Amino acid sequence: MSMAQKRVSDELLGLLNEAIANELQGSIQYMWQHVLAMGIKGHAVKGEFRKIAIVEMKHAEAIAERLHYLGGVPTTQTTPIVVGDSLKAMIEQDKRDEEKAIALYIKVLEQAEKENDPVTKKLFEDILEDEQEHHHTFTMLLEDL
Repeated sequence: MSMAQKRVSDELLGLLNEAIANELQGSIQYMWQHVLAMGIKGHAVKGEFRKIAIVEMKHAEAIAERLHYLGGVPTTQTTPIVVGDSLKAMIEQDKRDEEKAIALYIKVLEQAEKENDPVTKKLFEDILEDEQEHHHTFTMLLEDL
């Protein structure tokens, strides 16, 4: 077992896998919303869905690399994907999903701090900033619907 593997708890490894599942879910969900968004308003936000989907996939990759380094095995499963049947339903779901991610990532930050893992903490500080920006984007998009 490497030093990295001895340093972190199963709890932190589990939280990282939960984060990967969230990021994979977001990436797939937002990409499908990019494809399925219809109408003038849908056309106006397709690019945002696509842009955020790509960011979420990069988050999943970064978290998986960190988890692997720490001795864990990255999940291939996602949390439930809910595309939505209207643009408003899509964005409302996305806003809720970002809120869940933000809460989870705060837990990851607290656990990383508790376990004296500054690299994981830094990674999640950066990801949390992105997720808060995504939440803000979805909140602002809802104002026009």
